[in-house]
Amino acid sequence: MKRVVASGVVGLARLLAGGNVRRIGFTPDERQRIYFANHTSHLDFVIIWSALPKRLRFLTRPVAARDYWASGVKRYLALNVFNAVLVDRVRTDAATPNPLDILLGGLGERHSLIIFPEGTRGDGTRLGEFKSGLYRLGKARPDVELVPVYIDNLNRVLPKGEFAPVPMLASVSFGAPMHVGDGEEKADFLARARDAILELRQW
Repeated sequence: MKRVVASGVVGLARLLAGGNVRRIGFTPDERQRIYFANHTSHLDFVIIWSALPKRLRFLTRPVAARDYWASGVKRYLALNVFNAVLVDRVRTDAATPNPLDILLGGLGERHSLIIFPEGTRGDGTRLGEFKSGLYRLGKARPDVELVPVYIDNLNRVLPKGEFAPVPMLASVSFGAPMHVGDGEEKADFLARARDAILELRQW
């Protein structure tokens, strides 16, 4: 049943956002990776997940806000189809699990992750500054490749504040994998990672 639903989600995602996938210095395979992308819509991780080859989808776990995917059909999809890693947007007290620990647990020894370093959705016209999570993940798991992803036009498929998607041709571009350099400072790495996504806009 899960695979039937997943196939339907993939088909719907491609119908709504188009099937234009670019791989620029990137070859999909089963090694562990952290895909990091710009964030303009609740459909973002669905589109990236659907753009991966079928054999990789069930090894790749989107990271999503727990409150948005908390109930009903959304919760079913998040947990049973996407196998998403759900995190709290705000750490309210010491009892709230550390998000980095949750992400590292979700990564484990065989899975990949899809994350959005901006931490919140933008308007699709500019890329916001990156939060520190990507850097911390890269430092904690230097063996895992970090892959920049640029999603174009998706904010017009499901604009912020809207609930009904509108068919619109979108594209997903995967860039060359990268790592946190030895001794690289957080600000330098985050600027380099952000630039890697911006460079994909030119293709």
